[in-house]
Amino acid sequence: MRDASLVVVASRLPINDAAASEGVFEWRRTPGGLGEALHPVLINKPATWIGWAGTPGPTPPLIDVDGVHLVPVELSEEDFQDHYEGFANSTLWPLYHDAVEPAVHHRRWWEAYQRVNQRYADRAAEVAAPGAVVWVQDYHLQLVPAMLRELRPDLRIGFFLHVPFPPPELFMQLPRRAEILFGMLGADLIGFQRSHAVHNFHLLVTKVLCATADEHGISLGGRTVRTGAFPISIDTAEMEALASRDEVVRKAAELRADLGDPQRVILSVDRLDYTKGIEHRLKAYRELLADGRVKAPETVLVQVGIPGRERVEQFRQLRDRVEREVGRINGDFGRLGVAAVHYLSQVFDRTELAALYRAADVMAVTPLRDGMNLVAKEYVAARVDGCGALVLSEFAGAAAELTQAYLVNPHDVEGVKDTLIEALQADPAEPSPQLAAMRAHIREHDIQAWARSYLTALEAACAGR
Repeated sequence: MRDASLVVVASRLPINDAAASEGVFEWRRTPGGLGEALHPVLINKPATWIGWAGTPGPTPPLIDVDGVHLVPVELSEEDFQDHYEGFANSTLWPLYHDAVEPAVHHRRWWEAYQRVNQRYADRAAEVAAPGAVVWVQDYHLQLVPAMLRELRPDLRIGFFLHVPFPPPELFMQLPRRAEILFGMLGADLIGFQRSHAVHNFHLLVTKVLCATADEHGISLGGRTVRTGAFPISIDTAEMEALASRDEVVRKAAELRADLGDPQRVILSVDRLDYTKGIEHRLKAYRELLADGRVKAPETVLVQVGIPGRERVEQFRQLRDRVEREVGRINGDFGRLGVAAVHYLSQVFDRTELAALYRAADVMAVTPLRDGMNLVAKEYVAARVDGCGALVLSEFAGAAAELTQAYLVNPHDVEGVKDTLIEALQADPAEPSPQLAAMRAHIREHDIQAWARSYLTALEAACAGR
């Protein structure tokens, strides 16, 4: 039935897996996740979200969540293994993140990627109203725009890539590189996080497809596809309001007390992913302890590692390495009842996360490669007291906007050590003009501004076609 005028197509539905299995549905909001990003844009609007519910096989009946209509795409165990774990996260993800880990190629994975993308395109074609806006999300579904245009040429189709788009020398390794590019070019507007990703895409379509590219977009086969950089953001006002609550302030004080009332708290919140630089960060902190430049329990590191993708071997191995290294650091530099590193492998709710941000003197966000990193922006927004320090990787998309942060090269362990010390030496009770400037930026460039900018550009791209 065609009844939806705004349709989001994403790999996953934005619902909590555990709750859904019990027939209770709530919005799935994890730090940096797609559901977290789009929640304030879609909540209580007449929108439809198409995606997988998270469990192989038939999907239980779904109800609207926060006013958003949920439409499931069913995947088998084989679909999940070969499309999601295989082509998306073992082939594309490494290449799109500078080949931090080697990409793996299997022909059956590509076949599954095509098959599953067609399933999403078919579902969107079924539910979209005539002339609807269909907004396809991320690297899992790069073939959907062209497939959907074939089925429903009346639709206004946008595609947004949340992860980095790689330089030509990496993307050219893909055996099916032309098909991926053709798939994306089915959209009217292709959005990226940063301008250099747009540049990489233009280089590739001219080289691989012999298309014409200029500042307006791509011309191929009689169509013009607009491209642009649209840095995603957060619901700044919501995080500021949450972090100002009395219960969050009390919880932050309790957290510091539970940590032994250290003089300084360093916090990192990452999905457990080899692109996040967790091992490099732990190495730097270990060396600071060994050098005597920081001492436990006066300074503690709280590392939150949000579990996910643990069925993919590379991610499972990372989890084991991180746990071993945390154990070694605590064995060498902690003492009975006092840890040098507090490692938490769990998902926190929004209130707990805000309290962690308020409790941290230094936020260390040091990915090796990241499309944006919304955790960095959330920390800045949560520091309504004006205090705190952000140590941020140059290779996170957020670094292009949060230029007042302590910027580091995460591969340079000595540089990370020196920068952490510099941030730790700032007075934790003294409001930071650098933080104030970053907060002003994300207030102006929040998630609503991002959505308006993208959707306005999509309307302009479709005008007069």
